[in-house]
Amino acid sequence: MKKSKCILISNLILAVGGMLSACSSSSKAENKSQTLNWMTNAEIQTMDPSKIIDTTSSEQAVNTFEGLNRLGKDGKIKPGIATKSIQSKDGLTWTFQLRKNAKWSNGDPVTAKDFVYSLRRTLDPKTASQQQMEWGNIVNANDIALGKKKPSSLGVEAQGDHKIVVHLTAPVPYFKSLTASGWQPQDEKAVKKWGKKYGTASKYMVYNGPFIQKGWSGSNLSWKLVKNDNYWDKSNVKLKQINFNVIKTPSTDYNMYQANKLDGALLDTQGSKELKNQKGYHIFKLDRTEYLDFNIPKSKLFANVNFRRAMSLAIDRKELAKTTGAGNVPAVNYAGPNEAIGGVNFIKFVAKHSDNQFTQHNRKLAKQLFAKALKQTGLTKATFTLLGDDDDNSKKVTEFIQSDLKDCFGDKISVSVQNLPKMSRIKRLKSGNYEACFSGMSSDYLDPNSMLSQLTSDASYNDAHWENKKYDQLIAASQKERDAHKRLQILAQAQSILNNEQGVVPLFYDGQAWMVRPDVQNLNFTGTYFDFKNTEIN
Repeated sequence: MKKSKCILISNLILAVGGMLSACSSSSKAENKSQTLNWMTNAEIQTMDPSKIIDTTSSEQAVNTFEGLNRLGKDGKIKPGIATKSIQSKDGLTWTFQLRKNAKWSNGDPVTAKDFVYSLRRTLDPKTASQQQMEWGNIVNANDIALGKKKPSSLGVEAQGDHKIVVHLTAPVPYFKSLTASGWQPQDEKAVKKWGKKYGTASKYMVYNGPFIQKGWSGSNLSWKLVKNDNYWDKSNVKLKQINFNVIKTPSTDYNMYQANKLDGALLDTQGSKELKNQKGYHIFKLDRTEYLDFNIPKSKLFANVNFRRAMSLAIDRKELAKTTGAGNVPAVNYAGPNEAIGGVNFIKFVAKHSDNQFTQHNRKLAKQLFAKALKQTGLTKATFTLLGDDDDNSKKVTEFIQSDLKDCFGDKISVSVQNLPKMSRIKRLKSGNYEACFSGMSSDYLDPNSMLSQLTSDASYNDAHWENKKYDQLIAASQKERDAHKRLQILAQAQSILNNEQGVVPLFYDGQAWMVRPDVQNLNFTGTYFDFKNTEIN
């Protein structure tokens, strides 16, 4: 799960094509050499597969690593390193047959042991991974994560070099999807060779995916991906190089696009309005929810449910979505907008079966609950600092929220805004050194469990530390339920509890407006990031 993890969406993988104005001679030369110039709006945090939690690092990982399976066009799960994925009749055992020609970028073979080692390392408490919740239904996984059992007891075994058997405590309806998102192999020799440096720079890694990363020092804002000549499916990888730049200001990246220095540019709201009728304009819909985290255990204010409800009711989500991006949609639930169970869209199902009264814009009720919260806490004024990232869009969001709360509650509230580099903001969030924070979460797989499970009491992504026993019980029950309609009902109950208590405050679902040069073909968007494996320049 990426904050975010890593979402995966069948109807969101887009083929970008069409015609646009002619490129300069230098751009044409790059086209012939299959060089793509691309941008992202945040730094890489890590390349360690066990520690990745952010979108930028996840995008790098999907292009430099390959798991048992991967997502193809139309969201279909396609073979990756596994040629076969077989589930037993009782749903408790998965068997994966691996291809024999898979190699690491250093030429070593990719084997079943690399996958077993990787998952053991992720679950080992010493690694301090935040991905442990995803694998809780594997035999002994939870006890390993708690330090009660050794990683070697994990219910995943390598039977020779090319066969993996996974033993589950209960059937997991979305398990195959998990193998297409978050379980990359790791070379034990590389991990031990580089120790603490592993994953902290391009040179302290080996890769088994379509591309090799080069030039990332651990803190710089530019690097490149180069075609991996040891990748088993290299004949279908057309791009020879992808040059990445971190650009946090949309006007800057669009200027670079116009100057033929970028082949894709993320647009702001104004840019979207001006360019929406131009060829090369695309809206990429994310399965991602932007929301507010409140530090519940460390704040008398945020521990009060009426105060959290008042904050939610005071925010005009429709206006916020419109202000921050052409493709954004107001969110009244935490679960992502494109998740489904048995072909039924979860958010649409929830709209008919759950209560979302506290995610509607209602200033009158907000003021009533705000006054009640102050009385209950014995406070005369609400004062706190709201954290956010330092990119343009995050600044717009935090300033909008600051203004909306002031307009609603007047002198009874004082909100300071602090925008930090993303890595600094996440560090503050994870250490609990914050009061309120503008956050985001992307799904790893197209099932509401992907996001809702991250707010159980012991989940590593539950940075608000909101707790509800009934919610925990419902999530646990849903993970064992094989009947699709019953799972929908169970998870809708869980979402309803979250809506009632506003454990986190959902704001909007992301949609990104981009200009993409029309000669860029077969650009796959997973709902969270771009997969360049089959991309080419024509």
